[in-house]
Amino acid sequence: MKPVDVFYSVATGPERRRAILTPVGLAVFFGMLLLITLMSLFTDRALNLPPLLPGLWGWVVGVPLAAAGAFLWAWCILLFHMARGTPVPFNPPRELVAQGPYAWVRNPMLTGVFACLFAVGFVLHSPSMVFVWTPLFVIANAVELKLVEEPELERRFGPSYGEYKRRVPMFVPKPPRDFE
Repeated sequence: MKPVDVFYSVATGPERRRAILTPVGLAVFFGMLLLITLMSLFTDRALNLPPLLPGLWGWVVGVPLAAAGAFLWAWCILLFHMARGTPVPFNPPRELVAQGPYAWVRNPMLTGVFACLFAVGFVLHSPSMVFVWTPLFVIANAVELKLVEEPELERRFGPSYGEYKRRVPMFVPKPPRDFE
């Protein structure tokens, strides 16, 4: 069974299975974020890398970036909750969420997560987190989205998702047509 088939069968399957797998998905996701942070600190130490933006400068860059990322992330979670779903692909909203930041970019929640990871890298003064581990996480997510999540969304929402995908970029925001 392909990963697309697994996600589709869980996302459209019984409520109980989705409810059981949601905390598992959350644990895996937050475990990955923790692993990236720990691997970054280990890499910096092992390679004896100099601190990135030492002193207060890391905080000056990181804190506003974290605030913006966390705000975007929270806004997306709220939209998913209002659509009776969770951010976990095992228990997604039953309807296509295309308003708010989703009108500008297809994956604003991940954009917020990426911003938070970069922010943590700046606050921890970690060059490997900013220049290696977070970019690798971004690439891995882009590949997973293209190969698994987007095909599953196309299968679940049909032509409406294809149209949405055609007009809204994946990560780099573009004003919705209403604003052009």
